[in-house]
Order: sequence, then structure tokens, then C-alpha cells
Amino acid sequence: MLHDVVIIGAGPVGATLALALADADLDVVALDSRAEGTVGRGDRSLALSHGARLIFERLGVWSAVAAAPAAVTPIMAIDISQRGGFGHARLDAGEQGLPALGYVVSYRALQAALDAALARSGCEIRYDCAATRIGATPAYATIEATQGGAAFESTARLVALADGGGELADKARRSHDYGQVALVGKLTPREPHHGVAFERFTPEGPMALLPLGNRYGLVWTTTPARANALLALSDAEFLAQLADRFGSKAALRHDALSGFEHIAERQTFPLRLEYASRIVDERRVLLGNAAQALHPVAGQGFNLGLRDAYELAQELLATPREAIGARDHLAAYARRRRPDRIAGIAFTHGLLGVFGTDAPLLSWPRGLALTLLDSLPAVKHAFTRAMLFGIHQGTL
Repeated sequence: MLHDVVIIGAGPVGATLALALADADLDVVALDSRAEGTVGRGDRSLALSHGARLIFERLGVWSAVAAAPAAVTPIMAIDISQRGGFGHARLDAGEQGLPALGYVVSYRALQAALDAALARSGCEIRYDCAATRIGATPAYATIEATQGGAAFESTARLVALADGGGELADKARRSHDYGQVALVGKLTPREPHHGVAFERFTPEGPMALLPLGNRYGLVWTTTPARANALLALSDAEFLAQLADRFGSKAALRHDALSGFEHIAERQTFPLRLEYASRIVDERRVLLGNAAQALHPVAGQGFNLGLRDAYELAQELLATPREAIGARDHLAAYARRRRPDRIAGIAFTHGLLGVFGTDAPLLSWPRGLALTLLDSLPAVKHAFTRAMLFGIHQGTL
């Protein structure tokens, strides 16, 4: 049987594509390695832009996510500054005419809402199913997989790889090892955060505080050796190191940073930039982390992946069934996604090149850039819209 679309991975990106195609007269199948009814990973937090919320609203899942207890924390403002130098910018939802700039969302709640929506949609999901090989001819793609230990093969007009890829992703991938890790944890502040997020650039690397319920989610970029030393500290010692690294200027400027009472769930993960040189191939398209995995600074990677999936769905809905997966249509999709994709990669990597360094000569230009961003409304508006909706807004 020839399916129209086979989606590898039914996580948030793959599920977004499946749900966006659910009302079309298309044969769509999603293969997911999780056991049915499981999340597949811990309950980490995701930083969603307002543009991502709009996508989930159109898919009919946002209300279920928002209704889950303590699952969504709005980001009302983002404070951006550098340690050891002047310059400060504040992005505010009210200034942009938005209910929030973004949201910190429970991965577990989001995946549960997506799974429930997929079940209601009638889309075929094959759980406990791992794809092992993807082949292609000009006419169709072949997918070799196992389910419950039994091997099977499927064919499709198009395969969308949305699970991060592994060995199935494009081997012509470019990568950059930042030589750093992200130390993450949950901080309990002494004062309410009022929905304000902080992005603080330090000589050691960027630091972020994201409002998470009545706490903050911490992302501290540092070297592996330094991270191991921080993990070994007591809570009190760690909080003292955090206050020193974040810097007193920010603490004096913002009541929300008057101090922290507790740190929990400290852990680390390595930081790399990886991206495929091509996101489309014969009867195949890469989405999300299979296409690009970015540094978490500015929270662009996950939102970029959601836009990949949603925009691909719009392309497929406008394509005659017999032309799905054809080279010219995939090439057109890749061209439309290129500005947003390149901008997301360049913006994230560029921020680290300019702000994630202790070069003294860059302190003044960094401060000037932050000052101009904060003082020029038109520039701030354009910058904020690009962060929230991407460079190529398409149907958002």
C-alpha cells in the first residue's frame, strides 16, 4: 500500500505535521518509538514563542495544554543585558500588542495534548515502532521499520523525518562543538517573577532565567569542567556562585532578582550546533532537530522546528496528491523555508560570537547594540517580531 505521507516521530514536531494534515483527504501514518500512552522523556520545559501558540491554537490543542495544572507560564517581558558592561534592552508584550511574548510549557502536558488530539483525529499512529532505514526512488520512498520486534516495510510518496534523525538523517551535516555545556535547574526566587525572563550575557557564556510556575528555569552556559564543579557544590554554595556570575547590577535593577532561596534538579547537557546541508532529498524532508539543532540561547530551535512542520503541511495541502513528494514541490518548500532557517541559525550562532565572548573590545559595541535596540521602537518591533514569528512568516 502506498501512503501519501509517512512521518517518522510523533513528538511535538511530527505531531504538528500530522494534525495539520488531519482534515485533508490524505493517507498519513506516523511511526513513533514510544510505547503508547508514554511521553518518552522527562518532563522538561519548552520555551514557546507566541507564534508557536498560534500554531497550536489552529491545531486545537492549546486550550488543553493551558488547562493542565501548572503547565503554562506566560513570558510577559524579556530583559537582556551584559555583565561587566553597559547596555540593556527590555522586550515587553504590551508594547507589541500581544498577550505574552512566549510561554514556558511542560513537555509532558504538551505531548499529552498532542497525543489526545491525534487520537481524536483518527490519524494512524504506530507506537513502539522504530524506523531503521529509508530508501527512495523517483516514484516513492521505502521505510524499513520494526514494531514490537517484528520487521515490516512501507512505501510512501513522502517521508517526513521529525524525530531528530540519528542515522536516518542527512549524513551531510555540518556541526560546531561550542566546547560548553548547559547547566539547568529550577530556582525558587525570594520575590515573584511577574513573568519576566532574563537573558544575561557573561564572559563565561549566556545565562537565562525563564519564569516557570512560581520558580525560574535556569540555563547556565559554561565549560564542562566548571559545570562539574558547580554540580558538586551544596545548594547554598551554588546560589552564591550564581549571584556572583549573574552580577549585582541586574539584581539592583530588578526586584525579581533580589535573590534565590533554593535550587533543584541540577543537570547538564552538551551544546552543539548541527544542521543538514539540505533539508529535502529524494522523497524525503527533514524537520525540527533532524534539520537543525541549535544552541538554546534566545530559544529559537524548537520554534523553528514547529514552523518547519506547519509550513510543510500548508505546502502539502496545496499540492495535488499525485505530486506529493515530487522534486519540484520539495524544492519550492525548501526555498520558502530557507530565509527563516538560515536566519535562525545565523542569529543564534552570531549572538554567541558577539555576546558569548570575554573579548574586551566587544564590550562597548555590545552595549551600544543593546542601547539602540531598546531606544529605537521600530528596530525593537522588527527584532521582536522576527524572534516570535520567524523571518518568513508565511501563514502565521
